[in-house]
Order: sequence, then C-alpha cells, then structure tokens
Amino acid sequence: MESFAGLAMGFGVIMSPENLYWCLIGSILGTLLGVLPGIGPLVALSVLLPVTFGMPPVAAIAMLAAIFYGAAYGGSISSILVNIPGDASSVVTAIEGNRMALDGRAGVALGMSAICSFIASTVSLLGLSFLSPFLAEFAVRMGPPEYAALVVLGLICALMMNRGSTSKGLVMIALGAIIASVGIDVVTGMQRFAFGSVNLISGFNLIAIVIGLFGVSEILMNVERIIQNRPVKTRIRDLWPTRKDWRDSAMPITRGTGLGFGLGLIPGGGPITASFISYAIEKRVAERKGHAFGTGRIEGVAGPESANNAAVSGGMIPLLSLGIPGNPVTAILLGALVIQGVQPGPMLINQYPDVFWGVVASMYVGNVFLLILNLPLVGLWVQLLRIPYVALFPTILLLAVVGSYASNKNMYDVWVMLGFGVLGYVLRKLEYDLAPLILAVVLAPLLEQSLRQSMVMSPDGLMIFTQRPMSVTLLGVAALVIAVSAYSKFNRRRKT
Repeated sequence: MESFAGLAMGFGVIMSPENLYWCLIGSILGTLLGVLPGIGPLVALSVLLPVTFGMPPVAAIAMLAAIFYGAAYGGSISSILVNIPGDASSVVTAIEGNRMALDGRAGVALGMSAICSFIASTVSLLGLSFLSPFLAEFAVRMGPPEYAALVVLGLICALMMNRGSTSKGLVMIALGAIIASVGIDVVTGMQRFAFGSVNLISGFNLIAIVIGLFGVSEILMNVERIIQNRPVKTRIRDLWPTRKDWRDSAMPITRGTGLGFGLGLIPGGGPITASFISYAIEKRVAERKGHAFGTGRIEGVAGPESANNAAVSGGMIPLLSLGIPGNPVTAILLGALVIQGVQPGPMLINQYPDVFWGVVASMYVGNVFLLILNLPLVGLWVQLLRIPYVALFPTILLLAVVGSYASNKNMYDVWVMLGFGVLGYVLRKLEYDLAPLILAVVLAPLLEQSLRQSMVMSPDGLMIFTQRPMSVTLLGVAALVIAVSAYSKFNRRRKT
C-alpha cells in the first residue's frame, strides 16, 4: 500500500506542466541522439548534463532519465536501418534487425522494437516501484562496514562483467581510484596529490571527466573511422507485427524482461550485458528448434530490446535505494542528483519523497511518450540518419566544451575534459573498457570513507567485517562471484 501511495504522489508531482514538458523534451532528445550513430546515451547524458544545473531536481532527473531510455530505443533504429548501432547495447539488434530490413520487413522490426521496449520497461518499472522502498528500509540498518562490503561487491561485479580482460579491468579500477583520491582527504581534510596547484585541491570535476572520457573520446573514435550513414532503401510500413510475429516473440520478450531487470540490479550488468546475453539465449533456443539465426529472426530483435530496456529500469533500483551506480550512465545520474543537492541512498525516499517518486512516475510517463512519438514519427527519425557525421561532431564538441565550462565557470575544467578525452581515446584504442574506471571514480570515495570509519569503530581492525552478519554475507557473495568467474575461465581454457 505504501508503494501505491508513493506512486500516486509521484504522478501528482510529474503531472505538473513544467515536469511533463522536461520529460517530453528528454524523450525527444534521447531518441534523436540515440538514432544518430556513434552518440548513444552515455555521450548524450555527458554532454547535456550541464543543461540541468538550473532546473529543479525532479525536472532535471526526469529529463536525464528520459534521455537514457529514449536513447536506448533510438539506437535500435540506426541498428535496424543502417546496421550501425547507436550504442553498444544495440549491437546485437543489428544482426537480425538489419537482415529483416533488407528483406523488406523494416516496419515490423521497428514496430516490435518499440512495443517490446514499452512492455519490458513498464514491467520492470513495477519492480522498481515495489522493490526500491523495501531495499531502502533494509539499507537504513547498514553501517560503514556494510557499505564498504557493498561497494567491494559492486566493484567486483563490474570487474567480472568487464568486456575486456580481467587484468585490464583491474588497471581501470586502480586508475579510477587514483583519480578519485586527488584533492582533499575525506577524513583528515589534508591535501592529497595537489602538488601545490589551487585547481587540484578540489580534485577533478566529475562532469569534466565524464564528458571527456565518453563524449570527446567517442568523437575522436568516430572521426577516425568516418561513419557513413546509408539507411536501407525500403518503404517503412506495416509497423504492427503479425500474429505469427507475436507468437514467436512472446517468450523472448518474457525472458528478456526478466533477464534485463535482474542484470540491471547487479553492478556492472546494465543494458549492454543484458542485450548480449539475451541474444545468446534466443540464438540457442532457436537452434534447438531448427531455426537459423542471422537470417532475420524477429526473436533476435524482441529478446535483446526487451532486455536492454528492462535493464535501464533495473539499474535505477541500486542507484535510488542504495546510492550505488551499477553502470556509467547511472553514475552520471548519481552525479546529477548530488549536484542538485540530493544524496541518493537509503534516506532518499524519506528525505526527498517527491524526488524519488517523481522520478519513478516520470519513467512511466516517459515510456508512454516514447511509444506515442516513435511509431508515428519513425519516418522523421529515418531522415535524421542522412545527416553526415562531419556536420555533427563539431556541434557535439562545442556542447562538450560549453558543458564543462558551465559546471564551475572555470577554464581549467575544459582542459581536464580535453585531457580525459585524449586519455579515453588512447585507452579505447588499447581495448580497455572505460566502465570500471568511471565506476571506480564514483565509488572509491565512498569505499574509502566507509572503510576508514569502520577502522575507527573497530577495536579489532579488519575483524569488524567478520563480526557483522551483513558485511560477512556481502563479502561472501563477492568471493563467490570471483570463484565462479575463475572456474568458468578455467573450464573455457581447458576445453580450448
């Protein structure tokens, strides 16, 4: 009953003209930027985050969340019609979706993508509505040892789901922790690694880091390979799937929704991991039935798209109820909440119920906006695919520079943004995954503070982690994750 009352309050908050307006703007911008190849939700949120500085908290987070799930759908349009994913989570959609487009079924592929995205998002939002308050109540009883153990578990899960090698993931986490340690010691107030620089005393600006690592490095990568947008030349019609399409897609949507929501809860999971695993599952199921994937199977669109969008809502649960971001996008949303003066975590639902329930309700409303916008206006989005990238990247770079400067009105942040842009480009060329780095930048201060507070509390040093049931359980789960990952890698090597 408490969740129903909270949702009613949330809809009352989000239904104000101003909040509805920003939710609609976020849905449109998210789809627009998701459609354009090489941008995606990370770059979109990184560049547009400074736009929200002067907005009320509910409007700001509602708009950013709408950009997040709007870009998740927009990326599928370019995947299906151009075979160039707008985002990494849309990579597998391109395999079957583009094949369907080449066979003259582009409309069905786009229609199924929009519909199953709406279904999966709505179902997972119900989980967000009812699971978040329960987790928040549970987390209120957590102390510094439990928070330290939870962050360790989060970083290990992110490491195990790292798309590169484990050793490279460890390097990224270590580098992120070093970057986060620059500035003022969170406990003693002493300067660390400032080297006499006034600018370094306050550390590196998270917004400049994010814009540089994901926005500028993406521009450099795309300019290097010169993206050519060539949409499939076919008339887009018959957006509504047939009965056979629905029969073939029913179970993939169900499996994808459950898988995506579950992986969204796990730090390091998120839309990318969910879509890839969903495609692998649907491919195996189809092969058992004697169907060959890669020939334009609608299951290969329905499953990954459901998993992708369900993971978006699932990822909001640890962010809002625990203050732990599960992927780089939710790390940006965490930074946006902190900038607004709202601290995510167990007390969010009690201290800022209007923000918590307003954001949750905005996601219901935003999904309806996306369904209304995307099906009738699909022809408009197709035309955007014809914009050459050489006309886009100067605009994106300009927004990146303005956004970095606007956060503190300090030119130093622009240089930090450009420096991290070059660093992100080099790391990506060396095949390092940037996700563990940004998660470490966000989580390392929380881990350090919790660990040092635990040491102050404990007369027995590190033994405090073994004396508290919840911290023992969390560390045990972390050890189990490492053991399972090591065993699976050992098995793969032995079979090879």
